[in-house]
Amino acid sequence: MGDLLTIRNLAVDFGGLAAVDGIDLSVAPGEVLGIVGESGSGKSVTMMALMGLIDAPGRVSADGVEFDGRDLLNASPRERRRIVGKDIAMVFQDALTSLNPSYTVGYQIREVLRQHEGLRGAALARRTLELLDQVGIPDAKNRMESFPHQMSGGMNQRVMIAMAIACNPKLLIADEPTTALDVTIQAQIMELLVRLQRERGMALVLISHDLAVVSEVAQRVAVMYAGQIIETNRVPDIFAAPHHPYTEALLAAIPEHNVGARRLAALPGMVPGRDDRPHGCLFAPRCKYAVDDCRKARPALAPVPRAGDAARARCIKPLNLAAVAPTGGAR
Repeated sequence: MGDLLTIRNLAVDFGGLAAVDGIDLSVAPGEVLGIVGESGSGKSVTMMALMGLIDAPGRVSADGVEFDGRDLLNASPRERRRIVGKDIAMVFQDALTSLNPSYTVGYQIREVLRQHEGLRGAALARRTLELLDQVGIPDAKNRMESFPHQMSGGMNQRVMIAMAIACNPKLLIADEPTTALDVTIQAQIMELLVRLQRERGMALVLISHDLAVVSEVAQRVAVMYAGQIIETNRVPDIFAAPHHPYTEALLAAIPEHNVGARRLAALPGMVPGRDDRPHGCLFAPRCKYAVDDCRKARPALAPVPRAGDAARARCIKPLNLAAVAPTGGAR
């Protein structure tokens, strides 16, 4: 079976700032892919470009974007509208700013079903109620007539998820869906997303800065830095033996790895901006392993020798080449 989504050499430019720089990414049917990286690494912009949500002055280019055998790059606006929102859906970070404050939550779910499923009358009302029940909204019948400001953050995020799954998408993108919620609600929302993904067999792209969540949920992880994917691998291999120095630094900064230390491990330096992007490896100025060759040319995202077919790293000196056998077993 081929990939559900394939992106080749995707770039997003904002007035000379390369927010996304040469992204190659694939998602298999039913796969859970985690995309991790610090704020500003291009995680959300990559998926917004896929959804067609980059406005001027942003410019999007790519060698190819294919979804379920269809060419999204050259699709007409009408063809794209038939796919985006129906077969590809997205849950955004802050539900309260994503929902329309002027309409009830029930109306907003019904509008999705009207546009993409053509439902009307009693069937429309029944399906709306079913969706609110599926995402765990208590007293769903009365909640349908509530406005977003009358509901908690967790309830609004559940409404956003209901809208996203309304048309049984093949791919659901969740962009840091728990960021604005307290810890107990975060766990409930993640549990809901994972349950829906498994029940429906849909692919899930989870954008997050929380490595612990990603390690529990995802089957494969892509790590982003300064607009580029710098490493991809299966879980748990990528956590047991990271091949890129940036991935290693991210894992070293997890509080659990710093028990007994006076200070958390930190990465010196700054992410390069528009005017100081290095000619060579973008991570080289902050990398403790960097050599002269790292600064001469920008490395490609290439297979890692002896690390399994899923391992890719944008590094001329990959780490941990023999530390862990592919799929996480010991050699």
